[in-house]
Amino acid sequence: MAMPVLATKLFIPRLRSGAVPRPRLVERLQEGLRAGRKLLLISAPAGFGKTTLLTEWIADAQRRDPLLRVGWLSLDESDNDPSRFLTYLTNALQRADPAIGAGAAVLTLPVTSFEPALTGLINDVAQRPQTIILVLDDLQVIEAPEVRDALVFLLEHLPQNLHVAVASRSDPLLPVARLRAGDELTELRAADLRFTADEAAAFLTEMVDLQLSADDIAALESRTEGWIAGLQLAALSMRERSDVSGFIHGFTGSNRFVIDYLAEEVLQRQPEQVRAFLLRTSILDRLTGPLCDAVTGEAGSSEMLASLERENLFVIALDDRRHWYRYHHLFADVLRARLRADKPDRVAELHRLASAWHEQNDLPEEAITHALAAGDSERAATVIEATVPSVRQSRQDATLLGWLKLLPDDVIRRRPVLGVYCAWSAFVSGDVEAVEPRLSDAERALAARNDDGEPTHRSAAGAELRKLPVTIAVYRAALAQAQGNVSGMKEHAGRALDLTLPDDHLGRGAAAGLLGLASWADGDLDAALRAFAEVRTSLRLAGNLADMLATTLVLADLLTPMGRLREAESAFAQGLQLASEQGEPPPQSTADLHTGISELLRERDELPAARAHLQVSEELGERASLPENRYRWFVAMARVREAEGHQHAALDLLATAERLYRRGFFPEARPIAAMRARLWITQGRLTDARAWADEHGLSAEDELTYLSEFGHITVARLLIAQHRADPHEGTIGSAIRLLDRLLAAAEAGRRTGVVLEILLLQALAEEAQGRIPAALPSLHRALTLAEPEGYLRLFADEGEPMSALLRAAAETGTRPEYVRRIGRALRTSGAGTTGPPTLPEPLSERELHVLRLLATELTGPQIARELYVSLNTLRTHSRHIFGKLDVNSRSAAVSRATQLGLI
Repeated sequence: MAMPVLATKLFIPRLRSGAVPRPRLVERLQEGLRAGRKLLLISAPAGFGKTTLLTEWIADAQRRDPLLRVGWLSLDESDNDPSRFLTYLTNALQRADPAIGAGAAVLTLPVTSFEPALTGLINDVAQRPQTIILVLDDLQVIEAPEVRDALVFLLEHLPQNLHVAVASRSDPLLPVARLRAGDELTELRAADLRFTADEAAAFLTEMVDLQLSADDIAALESRTEGWIAGLQLAALSMRERSDVSGFIHGFTGSNRFVIDYLAEEVLQRQPEQVRAFLLRTSILDRLTGPLCDAVTGEAGSSEMLASLERENLFVIALDDRRHWYRYHHLFADVLRARLRADKPDRVAELHRLASAWHEQNDLPEEAITHALAAGDSERAATVIEATVPSVRQSRQDATLLGWLKLLPDDVIRRRPVLGVYCAWSAFVSGDVEAVEPRLSDAERALAARNDDGEPTHRSAAGAELRKLPVTIAVYRAALAQAQGNVSGMKEHAGRALDLTLPDDHLGRGAAAGLLGLASWADGDLDAALRAFAEVRTSLRLAGNLADMLATTLVLADLLTPMGRLREAESAFAQGLQLASEQGEPPPQSTADLHTGISELLRERDELPAARAHLQVSEELGERASLPENRYRWFVAMARVREAEGHQHAALDLLATAERLYRRGFFPEARPIAAMRARLWITQGRLTDARAWADEHGLSAEDELTYLSEFGHITVARLLIAQHRADPHEGTIGSAIRLLDRLLAAAEAGRRTGVVLEILLLQALAEEAQGRIPAALPSLHRALTLAEPEGYLRLFADEGEPMSALLRAAAETGTRPEYVRRIGRALRTSGAGTTGPPTLPEPLSERELHVLRLLATELTGPQIARELYVSLNTLRTHSRHIFGKLDVNSRSAAVSRATQLGLI
């Protein structure tokens, strides 16, 4: 069963006939729109006409501005699911303009940030030429902190052409005070919405076919305090009464008393057939003729609904065709209370009938809700099972978890699909201890089903049941990974791989990926590479382009410590080419690919090109990046800034990266804290670096593992630096012994990139003791291994001590051209690239890179392919360059740039 988007939540309600015009309030909202205020808030208790006022204002605003676009979203409790809320928000904005949200980023779960998807929506809205109003009706139902944070983010980054209008029974958890202080809020409260005496008179005259005296109207307005729902109930109650004045003066009390009293009056005056219809259908949040026929057991419900609307009996049409309706919330509350009091034994049966109708009409969410309200756990579980695939595909996990919490535990234990999902939810919420019991229960339920020879519950999705053994094995492997049990991870992932069916590409990919992660954590990078090659194949067969592109970063993370930089660069180039072929919007992970290739370009000392790719990544924004990779951009930029000699800026960038980092399935092979410690060592902050080592329990005598390798190499750097600062401390011996052990481990693991760094440190350890000749064998071997892959920054980042070693190498004739290239990188370290000071506005790094390509023989399309951008994007860059150089052609730009020494 699919999880459809309910169109009725997105319809702008029709303005009811007989509604009293409220021009004074409409004008206040219109003034807020003209002033460009971000938020227009209507906050008042139920029954004050908030929705009606919004409807009247929207109609008036669209008459004034025919180009105005409106997206309407009627919220309910289910919208506390973060992914569901985002889905409906996107659909509401698409109702205003179909171009909005066409490439909205897919959220990964557990949801850690709305920013990627919301950034995409905001950017889309900002590009539209017209003014857009987003209406959020009944915002008081939103209580989830994640959804509230999403709304705050939206308001804080609202483009000028988008305004948010909110109706709520209570003040929403939004920065109302800050918006008010900044003159970015228009607000209407209950005191504003109360009917004036004139409005009450107009309303009562329209509703009641008799002339009320001025005193009666004043008394009624006073009794209800201008409360619109109270006035409407009173008007209905006064029909056919002879003593209207006596009735008006006969009731007093609070709004709650008034609503109860007047609703009773209204109900008692309805014919028995109408009263029975109202009570039976009160269990429904939304009403349509066929549904009401199913619940009441009688035909003619469509005509009944139309009649109730004509009689103004608190029935509100939800669409233009008069197909769907709802009761006024207050009236529905009274009807339900009366039903429970008069017919308590009928409530469950009515909910069961409603559940069956919704299930038959492919509305599983409502089917589940009514089954749970009926106390029919088995029916609810059956529908939930059938819905699991679509719910997971649409990432509405919070909705599913909410349902499961309402099911008895014994029901879940008998249903393996639900049991496995409960295990996964426990895992992602951090309740690791609950995972294995759930998986074991699911396994037993699955075995019982197999023993019977047929599914215990026929409605469970067959594909889900067939794949369940693979899913259980994959989750056990993930559990082992979380517990640091690498052997268990391999065992369960291998079992999952053995169990996958030929057409289960995602299952095979997940199993292969976990095997690869286990090998990676063990330092067996060759095996990890083979596993992730299979993952890529599986993802390609499954048609999952975004995740396939994301594995390029994994391949690069494996190839780089193996010293295979050219293969890693080729993988990025292929990924970027594939991404560019998809057109606009760019696939998710495209920005991550630009970030990844920038790190390789930095190693080649091509800092302008590295910066250019980082700029493209930043321009693409978070929608083109996976949330778990956001920290990578800041690490890459930190490394560029370090190469330019700006160490303090690099430290600030690493601090941001650390805040964004989220521990996932991937091994933490290069911890950010260790990167920071290396910068401290370069700065001479050895006390801080020593404190880092102590905090992480790292020393020269530790047992070595692959996951501690980066940290232990950092410790070796610290020991060498301590020797330079004070040779009497005796740290150099510890550094040499640690490096020997590290070298043996890296060579055994065929991690050539790591071997290179260790060889350099061995040479520097000898140089620190003044033993240059003893350093040259290690340096010579490092140069021999590094030159084919184009390493430069690995050497240049070591600064003056490396200069001394290179001079000695040059004297012996060791790889003279390569040594000269490294020497040039050393001499230029710390010189950032900026635009020429003679230009009024300097060229950016990206523009400088484009300019150099414009100076070649490459055609425009060839340059676009070289940059991995569209031809339109290249034209935009060219226009900016021409403007800054004050030229109007490519040839003139090249000539001017040559004069300025830019190329």
